[in-house]
Amino acid sequence: MSSSQPQLSGVDRTAAASVPRRQGIPCASWVGILLLLFGTASLAANGAKLFATCAACHGNQGEGTPALNVPAIAGQDAAYLERQLRNFRSGRRGTHQSDAVGAQMRAIALSLDEATVAKLATLVASLPKTLDKGAASGNLHNGSNLYYGKCGACHGGKAEGNPQLAAPRLAGLDATYIKRQIAHFRDGVRGTDPKDIPGRQMAMMARTLATERDLEDVITFIQQQGHAK
Repeated sequence: MSSSQPQLSGVDRTAAASVPRRQGIPCASWVGILLLLFGTASLAANGAKLFATCAACHGNQGEGTPALNVPAIAGQDAAYLERQLRNFRSGRRGTHQSDAVGAQMRAIALSLDEATVAKLATLVASLPKTLDKGAASGNLHNGSNLYYGKCGACHGGKAEGNPQLAAPRLAGLDATYIKRQIAHFRDGVRGTDPKDIPGRQMAMMARTLATERDLEDVITFIQQQGHAK
């Protein structure tokens, strides 16, 4: 008498026996787990491919390359990273004749579409935060006073940044990059576009650091926050 159940060959029976049903996990759940694992691997591979262009200059972990005038970007707030990439794309940043490094970054940003900008920002924000290894040379006491008086309200007490105020993380940035950006804000190279409100605010603050020594002292304080504890 024939059965309505399909008959399994010896090979099929062996394969079926290897399925871990005895652990009480339904087949559908195993399929879901496999999809999740392969989906995660695919996302990771896609992210690595997207980041390859950035890593060529910013480093494999987004740690920056000071010798190439390239800052650390790992662990920055995603919204800040998106905004800066869009500023480069729109010409709000990187178009001034005195900003040769910014012009290079603008060329890269122009090659990215909006979806890629968002994906890259999220990926970079997920990387471990950088730790600055530079040797501080300024007066820490004066730098602390100046930082808390001029910078801390927006950038945080430990230079950790404040996404609510659109203020980026400063801890972990190398001194040369910070000096260059302060000079750009102060001299009208950056932060002049009416639509770049955070940039315009920073341009005003940059002009309140009276001397290069004051700037050096503030950077000394920032570097202390970026050191491994």
